[in-house]
Amino acid sequence: MAQLSYREAVAYGIAQEMRRDPKLVMLGEDIAAAGGVFKTTVGLLDEFGPDRIKDTPISEQAIVGAAMGAAMTGIPVIAELMFSDFVAVTWDMIANEIAKTRYMTDGQVALPLVIRTANGGGVRFGAQHSQSVENWCMMIPGLKVVAPSTPTDVIGLMAASVRDPDPVVFFEHKALMAMSEEIPDGEIVDELGKAKILREGTDVTIAALAAMVPKALEAAERLAADGISAEVIDVRSLMPLDTRTILGSVSKTGRFYTVEENPRVLGWGAEVVSIVTDEAFWDLDGPCIRITTPHIPLPAAASLEDMAIPSVDRIYETVRRTAGGSA
Repeated sequence: MAQLSYREAVAYGIAQEMRRDPKLVMLGEDIAAAGGVFKTTVGLLDEFGPDRIKDTPISEQAIVGAAMGAAMTGIPVIAELMFSDFVAVTWDMIANEIAKTRYMTDGQVALPLVIRTANGGGVRFGAQHSQSVENWCMMIPGLKVVAPSTPTDVIGLMAASVRDPDPVVFFEHKALMAMSEEIPDGEIVDELGKAKILREGTDVTIAALAAMVPKALEAAERLAADGISAEVIDVRSLMPLDTRTILGSVSKTGRFYTVEENPRVLGWGAEVVSIVTDEAFWDLDGPCIRITTPHIPLPAAASLEDMAIPSVDRIYETVRRTAGGSA
């Protein structure tokens, strides 16, 4: 067992896969000698050298374009975009080319490509560097989308993403970088499209993603003191989406909440709620409720950013107020 932080787990997971596959390369800004702006690639240059850990110009389009070309020729690639906001700069390539190539070539051209990027708020980077854009990528057919909440999941889902023949957008949350936990020895490989029930409960189901997961767990602890048993699901993978786990939980509890950091309009929870109401309507004891960031650019001021992003208090108070007879 080793104690690793979330940021250390990123490098650990990449190194695990680069040792397994000598063809795997990584591209990005300041990922080599500098170890990445969030220090998620520290040590990789020393072990794998400049032919496999490649610094690029400050051009997201160049990074993604080169990564796509390499992947199309059979070279597996991990491409880093420093901030997820910059997905917008590369959107044509990601949404119109990378996501569709395998389909349009009838499977003749696969893209073994992982696009890593730092996502989310909570660290006072302002409106252009703090967005949660996982819902942007979720809506594009052909992309797989994951967002781990723990160091162990970072490693396991990185392995699953690298080994997948389809392009994966891998969201690492900036506010989780310092969290740490013990990880098991040996190779760690997870599975895309599998949610985790982190806390069993009988009264309400709370589905959360990335940095919202520890907040949902803390809120569940507080709810338990009030006699409300909350089941907490770490969604982990938005595409493929583990509807079986979510629907099974809702059928048991009868009440469903999502905790989303993305702005409210067209957030990932809207799609999940739609599925729940379509497929588990008669199991519901009340309306599905989404706890979200408002539909605003995220403020840089600490007090305003904290007010905008869902908090433990807001999760607790919302569930406590609306849980009906279970409260």
